[in-house]
Amino acid sequence: MIVRRLEDLVGSENDVLGNDRDKAEGTWRSRRLLLAKDKVGFSLHDTVLYAGTSTTMCYANHIEAVYVIEGAGELADHETGETHKLAPGTMYLLNGGERHTLTAHEDLRCVCVFNPPVTGREVHDENGVYPLLTEDDEEATS
Repeated sequence: MIVRRLEDLVGSENDVLGNDRDKAEGTWRSRRLLLAKDKVGFSLHDTVLYAGTSTTMCYANHIEAVYVIEGAGELADHETGETHKLAPGTMYLLNGGERHTLTAHEDLRCVCVFNPPVTGREVHDENGVYPLLTEDDEEATS
């Protein structure tokens, strides 16, 4: 059994500030509750995207399920041109390597699940992609 509290992650190595490469300040903060080292087959994150920011990503190596629990924003799918309003109770699944942009109109708090699980060492590349890392990897593999 694993029991963790969000408050215990604050300021730890599992409390990650992220940003688009174009922005100096972070556009999001992710508290990683479960990672690959926990060996449960997925990672679990409590993530806040900051109001007034936009973040472009593309998970070519992962499937991500996102459940919005606070705030308001918009999800734009670069492949289809569709946009979707995000509000508490909304879930979306990125399961096809979709390039997308999240725009937070208010602080947007989400619960995110990644498969395969992230290690916590991943950094978005210039295309917004996380490399596929395992606990045994020293460097990214494709």
